[in-house]
Amino acid sequence: MKLMHLSDLHLGKRVYGFSMIEDQRYILGQILELAKQEKPDGVLLAGDIYDKAVPAAEAVQLLDFFLTALAELGTAVFLISGNHDSPERMSFLAQLLHSRKIYIAQVYEGKTKPVILKDRWGEAGIYLLPFLRPSTVRHALPKQAEDIQNCQDALQKAIEQMEIPKDRRNVLLAHQFVTGAGRCESEEVFVGGIDQVDAAVFDAFDYVALGHIHSPQHIGRPEVRYCGTPLKYSFSECGQEKSVTMVELREKGTVEIRLVPLVPLRDMRAVRGSYLEVTARSFYEGSHTEDYLEVTLTDEEDVPDGMQKLRVIYPNLMRLTYDNRRTKEDRDLDVVLEPEKRTESELFEEFFERQNNRPMSDSQRSHVQKLVEELKAGG
Repeated sequence: MKLMHLSDLHLGKRVYGFSMIEDQRYILGQILELAKQEKPDGVLLAGDIYDKAVPAAEAVQLLDFFLTALAELGTAVFLISGNHDSPERMSFLAQLLHSRKIYIAQVYEGKTKPVILKDRWGEAGIYLLPFLRPSTVRHALPKQAEDIQNCQDALQKAIEQMEIPKDRRNVLLAHQFVTGAGRCESEEVFVGGIDQVDAAVFDAFDYVALGHIHSPQHIGRPEVRYCGTPLKYSFSECGQEKSVTMVELREKGTVEIRLVPLVPLRDMRAVRGSYLEVTARSFYEGSHTEDYLEVTLTDEEDVPDGMQKLRVIYPNLMRLTYDNRRTKEDRDLDVVLEPEKRTESELFEEFFERQNNRPMSDSQRSHVQKLVEELKAGG
């Protein structure tokens, strides 16, 4: 049984103000061509189908195009909602779409019944588990609510409700953060690690098609896998090669995994040098100047209207930064040690020094102290 694992399409996403819809349409077309060649028995879409809970019309139209094309190929589709999706909107017409072999996870209500596929090695159960928050599972399982404090508890309880025959091949679609996974800048981060789950919770499954993390990787064993995004959505992903994960389930206990590279319409790259260097014809001639770029200039002085000037050569320049003496001397404004032991005036003074690379004057210090006292007094 051959399965194609995808996730985190983020249809409708904008990166630094640039709409990615054209790039997404292009890459989905490439994936459809791959589906025609590979003829998978099923396509696994592991969440974050859209970039927003209320997606733009063009994003909805693009998903409609993609699912319709897969249905016309006769390929079964298994789809779950992610943390960026609305589970209620994603599951609209889910029952009706079963007749076209498009299976969409319902809003979680405590039970997860598998879709059964068959091949010459017997049955395989495909379980669809949408993104789960502890509150969602507490609501669905009120008798066990006191035992559900975090995502680990929630996922453990959800899996315990499933009937998972040990002698059958079992596949799970889930959209969670598994402890040890490497993150990218384009992902949503939860403070304090409350979203983490341990990979051991998936031990009952032969393959776990994960979504949520944008870098392709496996956690623990090869069969617990993030396929990553089909496109790069941040400059922290510049060095990655995006791909589709192809999974072949043979007899129970035998799983083969391979990656099929994807080639984007426009790559996402980082360029570095002085203004004169990066604008020299010898520097950019023959390169893909239409790519999405982050340019880091090493000039000591900022280039007036640098972004607009560089876009004459690099029309899809997304980000312009500087690496020079000034930026190296800038301190990290986010690090404040033991803030609970500092007064408001002390915290502001440290912030001022970090931002301006000089101490406050006596008059400024006095003015800040006066403002703090007035605020505390309700004035």
